[in-house]
Amino acid sequence: MAPPPRRLLLVLFGFLAAAALATLAVAVYEDQVGLADWHQKYIGKVKQAVYHSQKSGRRRVVVLTEENVIASLDLRSGDIFWRHVIEKNDPIDQLSLSLGKYVVTLSSGGSILRAWNLPDGQMIWETNMQTSTESKSLLHVLSNNKVAKDNLVLVSAGQWIYAVSSIDGVISWEKEFTLDGLEIKQVVQSPENDIVYVVGIAGSSKLAVYQLNAKTGEIIKDAQESLPGGLCGETLLASHNVLVALDETRSALYIVEFKGESISYNKVQIADFVQDLSGTVKLLPLMSNGIIALQSSSTVSLLKLQGLNGLEVIHSFDRPAAVSGALTITEKDEAFAVVQHVGSQIEFIVKVTSDVSNEVIREKVNIDQHRGSVEKVFLNNYVRTDKSHGFRALVVMEDHSILLIQQGAVVWSREDGLASIVDVMASELPVEKDGVSVADVEHNLFEWLKGHMLKLKGTLMLASVDELAAIQALRVRSSEKNKMTRDHNGFRKLLIVLTKAGKVLALHTGDGRIIWSNLLPSLRASKSGEMPSALRLYQWQVPHHRVMRENPSILVVGRSGADSVAPGVLSVLDSYSGEELSSQRFDHSVVQIIPLTLKDSSEQRLHLIVDSNSCAHLYPKSPDALNSFISEMSNIYFYSVDIQKNAIRGYSLQKSSDLNLDDQYCFSTKELWSIIFPSDSERIAISETRKMNEVVHTQAKIIADQDVMYKYLSKNLVFVATVSPKAAGEIGSAAPEEASLVAYLIDAVSGRILHRVTHHGAQGPVHAVVSENWVVYHYFNLRAHRFEIAVIEIYDQSRADNKDVMKLILGKHNLSAPMTSYSRPEIMVKSQSYFFTHSVKAMAVTQTAKGITSKQLLIGTIGDQVLALDKRFLDPRRSVNPTQQEKEEGIIPLTDSLPIIPQSYVTHSLQVEALRGIVSIPAKLESTTLVFTYGVDLFYTRLAPSRTYDSLTDEFSYALLLITIVALVAALFVTWIWSEKKELRDKWR
Repeated sequence: MAPPPRRLLLVLFGFLAAAALATLAVAVYEDQVGLADWHQKYIGKVKQAVYHSQKSGRRRVVVLTEENVIASLDLRSGDIFWRHVIEKNDPIDQLSLSLGKYVVTLSSGGSILRAWNLPDGQMIWETNMQTSTESKSLLHVLSNNKVAKDNLVLVSAGQWIYAVSSIDGVISWEKEFTLDGLEIKQVVQSPENDIVYVVGIAGSSKLAVYQLNAKTGEIIKDAQESLPGGLCGETLLASHNVLVALDETRSALYIVEFKGESISYNKVQIADFVQDLSGTVKLLPLMSNGIIALQSSSTVSLLKLQGLNGLEVIHSFDRPAAVSGALTITEKDEAFAVVQHVGSQIEFIVKVTSDVSNEVIREKVNIDQHRGSVEKVFLNNYVRTDKSHGFRALVVMEDHSILLIQQGAVVWSREDGLASIVDVMASELPVEKDGVSVADVEHNLFEWLKGHMLKLKGTLMLASVDELAAIQALRVRSSEKNKMTRDHNGFRKLLIVLTKAGKVLALHTGDGRIIWSNLLPSLRASKSGEMPSALRLYQWQVPHHRVMRENPSILVVGRSGADSVAPGVLSVLDSYSGEELSSQRFDHSVVQIIPLTLKDSSEQRLHLIVDSNSCAHLYPKSPDALNSFISEMSNIYFYSVDIQKNAIRGYSLQKSSDLNLDDQYCFSTKELWSIIFPSDSERIAISETRKMNEVVHTQAKIIADQDVMYKYLSKNLVFVATVSPKAAGEIGSAAPEEASLVAYLIDAVSGRILHRVTHHGAQGPVHAVVSENWVVYHYFNLRAHRFEIAVIEIYDQSRADNKDVMKLILGKHNLSAPMTSYSRPEIMVKSQSYFFTHSVKAMAVTQTAKGITSKQLLIGTIGDQVLALDKRFLDPRRSVNPTQQEKEEGIIPLTDSLPIIPQSYVTHSLQVEALRGIVSIPAKLESTTLVFTYGVDLFYTRLAPSRTYDSLTDEFSYALLLITIVALVAALFVTWIWSEKKELRDKWR
């Protein structure tokens, strides 16, 4: 038998290889978006809401949030119609509606007024005004029942008040009051539409009331009165001519009545009519017909105004409870709502001012207990089919989530606490106990064959539109990305996030859904109203591989108050269920948290918590942990960066603390070194160090001439950047001659400055990332008027004897010589700077399981997108004309600017609004890293910096491969028959 022709076999094998590699494409096509990534939009904690219920069209509510977002939400579903995320340097103070079609916002301390189109959110006009940004600004839209062609918008701040047309933003009139030190507190329209009352306080005790003509701004009447005892600044207009104000001590109320040009008042003690008064008292913004709301630390009281004689308590609610503003339902009647907690439910109560003793609605609503208490409520009414009034309420919870309550049920909810993430970590899912068969995934053999035939038609571009949709749905359903167990490649994980509200949530990397959430009791507001602050998340316990069926746990560290000297709190949570396993309140503050590499016998990670007295406390507090720590204490060093004092200090630990001699888990610190930067020339801008869990594949780098360069891989390397004081502000705040940026590489054990470089004419903001033996940092070059990215690589020259490549390959090099940070290292530094197009919000570097895959920089741009930039572009050894050996090594020819490749945007065409952080998490598959980006939005994707060289993609067509193999076998059989026939014919000749 003669073999098949060699050329034909080569062609067939080439066709087979091409078919097998056809799906290994780098680009992401439109139909692939959403398979390995997801994008979620949020708005943040709502602080003001205005309803717009049209008779025809979709009903919506316009909200303003603490993340500086204005958004229009669908009242039926909670979906976002439109939203705008405004920069933090332009904080929005208030919003309102005008003419039923404009959303009016006041920002930047009352200096910028904008109007947005209600249906689509497009900005109509913008007006700038000269106001005092130090005082609180007020926004009031006049209601005009006679002529609805234009509504004037009143803006007040300090001593100024402006009237602006809501149609075109033109200032109709402006008025400056001559009373020295006047600060306007209230602007209210009287029942007569042409009269506006302006109430202000001058100094701490003088009250001034002005009556203005709304059309011209002319002062009609004014009255002034000095109140004994002073005012704290909180005022409410209980009716059109009666003002209620808190005194300076917050223990008494002034009831002020103004008639014409005269003012009469009466001072009443709050304790005379409110029982069990405790804590700070404040007035709630409930302005109804003679009814005010007063909040203390324990109760919320509704008070009825009895003229100048005093106030009568109508009802008291135990906190936590929230009261809405007044809502006009008829010409003479107003309604307001009270929401309070009753056991595991919340109670929704609606009252009207004409008969406060009765309740229009009292409903109990079941809610998730991990949402905390009610903080705010915004009431809205609607007309039922029987012409009666129905009510709905937008409720803001303690965890920053929002609920819409109507007819005794939660219509929809939004987890907008995810817009304020402060820390992120990844946790593994449970191990799969029982294997999943093909039938479990594909249901039956027919579905399996049908799915692969659809994939084949899609590969050959023969599928119709409906079939393409079916293929997409099949991919999502059969990808197994949403299972609650670990996968072989390590793609399925839990993203555990900590929010500003102190809530911990676990998100599934498959589709971003919330697996569990827990608003930690230790991080909830106390009865005194003191707000705690959440700090960081840490890995607490990862069970050993022999006991992998035990659940891992995480550590949450926070403070019981917003101040840095507030006592700390500690909470341990189960990673799989979110259940709080233990919690503890410290008797000391939390200034710095140092996770150690040590573990005790139960696999719990050891942590040092440094307080404001520079004492280090060991956690967990167990004898086993103490023994493990003491055996390694002499090798533990840490450093602190004090931005206020412009200094960096290094410390070691000692066995006993001078302040807590009886606490064997408390250790005193000893200052070993300090670097104090001169405040007149340098201010610390940023400090960065390597990630503790970073894996380095090799410590040697072989360059083009076969020489070996050893990376300086000390984990004690700290990067610090300082800027000149005049250049510490925004870009352009200093001249190039006055600005400079100095970059330092410092050893954290000895305090030795390993390298220092000065960039003249440069200023911040500075962003940096440290990985392996290199640092990349971003800044602005004032001389070139462009952003720059600089790179510094540091190499160890003390191992020159180990530079023989053959010794390195054969394993005969000497790497057992002891190394210490106290010996002066012989280092070599290479650096280079490049122009970069974009401003940067955040920077990170990709991490993989073994550190083999090439590194990529993940750059969060000013456009709220993430750009993946190959580290080879930031090689300091790049030259204009690289040699042939350098080209073979992979060195790219030098250019002055870094390239921006559109296909390198990790976020595709999506934006992560108000981007704050980027996290890279290694998967088990070495080629792949998981990237999570957070801001007001969330985005997750998988990234392969060196392509998927160790796996086949999800798009690989096994059906096409099977057909190719069958065709190859058939071709071999046919060629064998042809060969036999040809050989027989040749023999007959």
